[in-house]
Amino acid sequence: MKIFIILGAINAFLSVALGAFGAHGLEGKLEPKYINIWEKAVKYQMFHATGLFIVGILLGKYPASALLSWSGWLMLVGIILFAGSLYILAVTQISVLGAITPLGGLSFLAAWLLLVIAAVKFM
Repeated sequence: MKIFIILGAINAFLSVALGAFGAHGLEGKLEPKYINIWEKAVKYQMFHATGLFIVGILLGKYPASALLSWSGWLMLVGIILFAGSLYILAVTQISVLGAITPLGGLSFLAAWLLLVIAAVKFM
C-alpha cells in the first residue's frame, strides 16, 4: 500500500514539475509538434500517478491482492516506458524512440484490466 502511494505522489510531483518545465522552459525551443508530445507525456504520467494512488488505497483494504500489486507495478512500468519515451522523443527528436511508447501503452492497458478484474473479484 505505502509504496504505491509514495510512487503516486512522486509521479504526480514529477508530472507537475515537468509540465511547468515544458510550458516555460521549452516554449520557443521546440516545434509545436514536440511540445504536444511533451504535454501528452505529462498528461499520461498524471493519470497513472492517480492510478497508483488508487491501487495504494485499495491495497489498504485488500492487502493480499496480487492483482492489485501487479496493476500498480504495470502502471509504473507504463509511466517509465510511455511517458519516459515521449519526454526523450520530444527533446531529442529521435523518432525511433516512438517504438518504445506502445509498450508503455500496453502496460497501462494491462494495469487497468487487472484493476477491473480485482474489482470484480473482491468488491
